[in-house]
Amino acid sequence: MSFKEDNVIQIKTFDFALQIIKFYTVFKSQNEFILSKQILRCGTSIGANVEEAIAAQSKKDFISKLSIANKEARETKYWLKLYKSSNLINVEVDC
Repeated sequence: MSFKEDNVIQIKTFDFALQIIKFYTVFKSQNEFILSKQILRCGTSIGANVEEAIAAQSKKDFISKLSIANKEARETKYWLKLYKSSNLINVEVDC
């Protein structure tokens, strides 16, 4: 995937999505499927919404897409904190 070299948000959200995919494979290997799907969905959608914002048709559309990305980031943080607090699986998560 090619990125505009000065778009830090685009690069970081893509890298974060890759980390989320790696977490998901760990969760899956420990037979945890329900909550891991939630974190996979919201954690990877952050970057997808940033991509949508970059291609926005208007300022209002841009703001809307970035707002959705922000909400998905907050939800991802929630799930990560929940995992960390539950000790459901043995993965280090820094929230």
